[in-house]
Amino acid sequence: MHNSLLRPTLLAARRAAAQHAAARSYVTKPNPEVPDYDTVDPVPDYPQLPWSSRQNLPAKGWDDMLLRRNYGDPLHEQEEVLSMWGPDIPPAGLTAQSALRQLLLAFAGFATLGFVIKNYAIPERPAAPREFPYDGLVKELGGVEELKSNPESLDEED
Repeated sequence: MHNSLLRPTLLAARRAAAQHAAARSYVTKPNPEVPDYDTVDPVPDYPQLPWSSRQNLPAKGWDDMLLRRNYGDPLHEQEEVLSMWGPDIPPAGLTAQSALRQLLLAFAGFATLGFVIKNYAIPERPAAPREFPYDGLVKELGGVEELKSNPESLDEED
């Protein structure tokens, strides 16, 4: 593997070790061999790249069109987050309030669609439901009220 491809991963591992050591500093004495990576750059000759997602770059004009980078370009320290495979950047102007409004509008649309389908799009039953004599066959089904089938109605419909 190329050495420049390993640098961001090694850098992240070193910073994680330093943060772990800093988190334990209240219990143990600080280790003078572990440098503070927030103040000391572990790779001094590595360029400090701007925090900018590759999703903001134009789609054409790259050696690697999928990742929007040229071969031999240095990788950012946080390449996992800033690459094309990182989290999507929100569109400009999208606030939490407008996102919530859009979500609630979508839920209201689904509920309205369900209501319209249930009440207006389902056709009426082509036949009347079956009715049973003797109080809905209570005795025949075991004599329990919960087992009662559709009882006969006394109303005669024309």
